Amino acid sequence: MSWDSTEQGSAMNRKYRLTRSTDFKRVRRFGKSYAHPLVVLVITPSAADGLHLGIAAGKSVGGAVQRNRAKRLLREAARGLLDQIQSGWDLVILARTPIGAASLPDVQSALRSVFKRAGIMYDGGRSRSS
Repeated sequence: MSWDSTEQGSAMNRKYRLTRSTDFKRVRRFGKSYAHPLVVLVITPSAADGLHLGIAAGKSVGGAVQRNRAKRLLREAARGLLDQIQSGWDLVILARTPIGAASLPDVQSALRSVFKRAGIMYDGGRSRSS
């Protein structure tokens, strides 16, 4: 199975990821942020159609092993929520230090919370206008 597979239960499709540092910098500089003790969400309207997601974990999260675990945890938590998010946004999810002790349900709850506060979830009840 390849990483780009679109089968149910596979990894998040790479064409929907933010990968370039310039994209991360653009979202961080011009986007609006929403903080939670486990994560920070930064969003900005996308120039292209669709939803683009970038995940980062800084050195405050820990060493390389802890940072990679945090990113895997965030990718898995986000994958289950992406179908509930409106398209047309570039998102950057930043891991915070306490994520090292968090479980998958904790991280999913944190992401759901910041997505709802940002107004980009379909089931959130309100929609973000811009």
